Amino acid sequence: MAERFDNLVEGLTEERALALILADPDTLERPVDKYMAATRLGVSHSDESLDALIKAAELNPEHLYDRITRRKAIDALGRRKSSKALPCLFKALQCNDDEAAVINAVDAITKIGDQLTDSDQLKIIKTLEGGDIQKRAVIQALCRMGVKKAAEEIKQLADDENPLVSGAAKAYLAKIEGKNQYLSDLIPQLCDPIAGRRRSAVIDLGDAGDVTQIEALITAPVSMSLRAKSAFQLVDPDKTGDVPEEYISQITSLLQDNPQKLNLRKEWISAIDPIDIENNLQHRDEARQYGGAASLMAMQMHEKIELIDKIKEKLWSDYVTHYYLTLVVGLQGLEGRSDLLRLALAETIPQYTKSRIAAAWGCLSHGLTDQKPLLTELSETAYWLPLKWTCKQVLKKLS
Repeated sequence: MAERFDNLVEGLTEERALALILADPDTLERPVDKYMAATRLGVSHSDESLDALIKAAELNPEHLYDRITRRKAIDALGRRKSSKALPCLFKALQCNDDEAAVINAVDAITKIGDQLTDSDQLKIIKTLEGGDIQKRAVIQALCRMGVKKAAEEIKQLADDENPLVSGAAKAYLAKIEGKNQYLSDLIPQLCDPIAGRRRSAVIDLGDAGDVTQIEALITAPVSMSLRAKSAFQLVDPDKTGDVPEEYISQITSLLQDNPQKLNLRKEWISAIDPIDIENNLQHRDEARQYGGAASLMAMQMHEKIELIDKIKEKLWSDYVTHYYLTLVVGLQGLEGRSDLLRLALAETIPQYTKSRIAAAWGCLSHGLTDQKPLLTELSETAYWLPLKWTCKQVLKKLS
């Protein structure tokens, strides 16, 4: 399955990556290529590449580039999903000097998904002794792997002062022990002024597995792709690509992603002013991005079209702005701008996948029946379930 930044290593062959990954970084003209090699080998399938990643996962961390390569190799082993990697991943849990390596190891063990022995479970539980970022990652892993043995330790973290730790703990207790009452504390966090807390609450609600919380995800001012991931966890936990009939309207609403229907704080919504809107669309916080898009939607038609054209000329290559322009054109059925939808739907770079969803819904509002062949192809081959599902729904209605 392609991932977001796979295109960055497209030009690197497996043979070259094998030559780089274990090389002395001081001998390399571009030492960064060493850890790029680890990412490249994560998409390989040969035994040789797997063995190289396992060796790289045990590189001496004294050298900065070896340390980064070790982290990337551990991450890549999770993507390879081979049980052969488990011994080195459990060894990596002891990297007390490198929290990122421990977090990647826990995540990789989770992705491999093998049944863990009691001893293995205890080794993971022991890593709860790390810092807050590590604690959160470990709780998430224990939740996703269904490890019941950690309940007592995690119960003590449900009241942690850091909401990123307590939120993960509450999700674990809901999922593993059925204590869904803990989840009520996560709902207000979906509108927290701090973006990281909003995002973590979305992830925690997905991990908790309580499908009754899906309504809160629909209106949360958090990136649609993150909300979609959690929502699909809830309605389609087995990743079949099918959404039960009773949740179709809710999933549709989430994926159509109308900024004017989100729970936006007043301070996140820009003035209906071209400069303010453009600045908001480029803000790091997606709540402010949505606030800019909502104001763009509220403009007078001629001003709106003029601003869309201006921003497109300047920022169409920026995948964040690309999404919001595609979204607004699609949601409001702006005549004469359907070319944006066609361009966005045809965009194959992974960073623009979210735009393809907005473009697909836009094909429906614009009646773009000429896009049926591409929509059909995506409905059959798209790797991201929300995109695949969207195209299927749009095709049904276009027909």
